[in-house]
Amino acid sequence: MEFKWSDGGKEDFPDLQIKVRDEIVTFGVPDEIVVDENGVVGGGIHLKPEEVNALVSERDDVVFFDGRNAFEAKIGKFRDAIVPQTESTRDFIAELESGKYDHIKDKPIITYCTGGIRCEVLSLIMKNRGFKEIYQIEGGIVRYGEKYRDRGLWEGSLYVFDARLNLEFSPSASVIGECDYCHCPTNHFYNCELSDCRKRFLLCDSCFELHPEPRCPTHSEVPVNQ
Repeated sequence: MEFKWSDGGKEDFPDLQIKVRDEIVTFGVPDEIVVDENGVVGGGIHLKPEEVNALVSERDDVVFFDGRNAFEAKIGKFRDAIVPQTESTRDFIAELESGKYDHIKDKPIITYCTGGIRCEVLSLIMKNRGFKEIYQIEGGIVRYGEKYRDRGLWEGSLYVFDARLNLEFSPSASVIGECDYCHCPTNHFYNCELSDCRKRFLLCDSCFELHPEPRCPTHSEVPVNQ
């Protein structure tokens, strides 16, 4: 197991939970996935962070392909990356089979996700659907950010699934997210206060002061984008 360390306190990680799952990430195609003692069989070529930069510098047709839910890319992504319109991991199959990305099937594609786990499967299912040259970042965005901070090809903040919701690799990280209410720069996610929604959306500090119990744009009781 490759351990990853991240700064935070007990308020960020209030519970330690260990769960047994048939699949860590569920793409909905279990029959395509074979796992042996070395991991997923037949996936993409693993690249260390420095190898990612080398490939991009050597070739002018490299494509970054985001393997996360689309909302995560609102605050951070690789430069010029393709971000599929997915709300959950299960949406990737329909996206890949839609024909939207047929034009990149012959290009070198670097898949990426937070810690590299989702890409173990994503790279395989992309190869199974005719994408010919697939790579994945060893250790994911986390390892790349640890290596290059904000001096590489990554832009913005990294969305994380604990109480912090985002982290930066350096104090000089760029802010690429926009408030869903006013379009001001922000990287702060909030959950819609409605218990039957809980959709994540972006809210700047000024709008949060005006709406301390915020709702996502779909359920907002006040005008947004004004």
